[in-house]
Amino acid sequence: MSKRPTAATTLAAIAIVGIGVFGAHHAFAQSSPVRASPKTEVGRLACNVSGGVGFIITSQRALNCRFTDNRGRTEQYVGTIRKFGLDIGATTGGVLVWAVAASTSRLGRGALQGEYAGASGEATVGAGVGANVLVGGSNRAVSLQPLSVQGQTGLNLALGVADMRLELAR
Repeated sequence: MSKRPTAATTLAAIAIVGIGVFGAHHAFAQSSPVRASPKTEVGRLACNVSGGVGFIITSQRALNCRFTDNRGRTEQYVGTIRKFGLDIGATTGGVLVWAVAASTSRLGRGALQGEYAGASGEATVGAGVGANVLVGGSNRAVSLQPLSVQGQTGLNLALGVADMRLELAR
């Protein structure tokens, strides 16, 4: 029997992720109101995510990130992303890419440092997909909107709330 995902399992995984992200985002939005303010896209954040094992209720993975602002300036960040909720299985590392939006068009050095929280969902059967919508940083002034879905391999299902911490790399 082949371990390669079929089109049906891939579509099912994508549907599960979509439902999970919508449900978790709805629950997070209901429990954590955030004051709305106009946001401007100020750059992109690309993070390499370490592999790991989900322990049903929670998982934690290391991040190595590069922020590139709209003027081409780059900053390196390190951190962790934790997921709370259903997380079952093991995966290799992956890559997450977010559009970074803020209430100002220019961010100072280290402006992405801080805690982020939001909805999270992923499904992996062989090659998998995932998405994380996060809000945080200094005074919760930064939003991270997924541009490309998480690319990883393994067998995993995770739905819930994500918590991420970023620090400017030394």
